[in-house]
Amino acid sequence: MVTHEIIGDDMQAVVLSLRQTDVIRAEAGAMMFMTDGITMDARMDGGFVGGLKRKFLSGESFFITYFTCEAPAGRVAFAAPFPGKIISLDLAHQAVLCQKDAFLAAVGDIEIDIEFTKRLGAGFFGGEGFILQRLEGNGKVFMHSGGTIIEQHLAAGEKLKVDTGCLVAFDPSVSYDIERVGNIKTSLFGGEGLFFASMTGPGRVWMQTLPFSRLADRIHQAFRGDKEDTKRDLGGLLGGLGDLIGGDR
Repeated sequence: MVTHEIIGDDMQAVVLSLRQTDVIRAEAGAMMFMTDGITMDARMDGGFVGGLKRKFLSGESFFITYFTCEAPAGRVAFAAPFPGKIISLDLAHQAVLCQKDAFLAAVGDIEIDIEFTKRLGAGFFGGEGFILQRLEGNGKVFMHSGGTIIEQHLAAGEKLKVDTGCLVAFDPSVSYDIERVGNIKTSLFGGEGLFFASMTGPGRVWMQTLPFSRLADRIHQAFRGDKEDTKRDLGGLLGGLGDLIGGDR
């Protein structure tokens, strides 16, 4: 039986303990370390067509990496790709829908597939476009999110409005659609984008406090600001030197 431990705070990793013949599947490039006796093999889940779907429809890797324990016992660890949290979900012949880059690893008989959003509006204007990942079967899955992850249980008919970038995963029983933020002024100047993801229960919804896209935007803005400050400082310095050489000072 595979056991696991999630370690770390803001940059987490999950360490899985395996026995002989145990198999773990993980997103390509997620492995942090593995002990002697663990072998890895890149395969196309669902064959060539499955690999094409993952690569060109969802933007994920063409391959899934399989880790097999060939020793009496072994360990393998997978690290999150950016600051955030890792959660584990037990699926008992169930399914969960998640954003395209949330899947980290899976234990057991879990089918990893893609799913199109059922509503045209949600496909065009939802933060994840038309494509979601569908994880279904009997086993355990590990997902990663940015910042802290929050789980919300919705009763039948209960509605939750979520920033499209903050949506991580939800049960298939939850209805997913998009809803305009408000009037034109609020949409343009409210800072929340044009649309919310409208989630209607029953079921669970998982949200992240720091979408990677938001983090990347802040880093990009800071980088541009630093470059502009440097240009201004350099321009002022060169201008001062020019004045000094020209006898203006």
